[in-house]
Amino acid sequence: MSEQITLQVSSSVLEFYSQIAASTQQSVEAVLAKLLESSVVEKPVEWMSDEEVLALSESRMTAEQDQALSELLSQQREGALDADGRLRLSELMQVYERGLLRKSQALRVAVERGLREPLKF
Repeated sequence: MSEQITLQVSSSVLEFYSQIAASTQQSVEAVLAKLLESSVVEKPVEWMSDEEVLALSESRMTAEQDQALSELLSQQREGALDADGRLRLSELMQVYERGLLRKSQALRVAVERGLREPLKF
């Protein structure tokens, strides 16, 4: 079942997703709906067990995702990325960025709980 809602977004967000919509021949609404549906509701890191926090602090993209991301970035540099490739690249970049954010949150929580030593630079 789906429900209709109204969202207010900044003009920069609308412009960004309008470009994706145009390049993939979809409506902005369809692109945003897909983005929202692909977002997994995640448990806050602070609510995780010590084991979950440590596992998340060491997490990485899958080898398949990493390889696909590398190939798409290479195609983008060469100017050879089609509309489907741009959409897939956008999706993989979101996975990558979300993973980095969650990993850094887990590192912070692990240090706060005394599960890991702070990173030294």
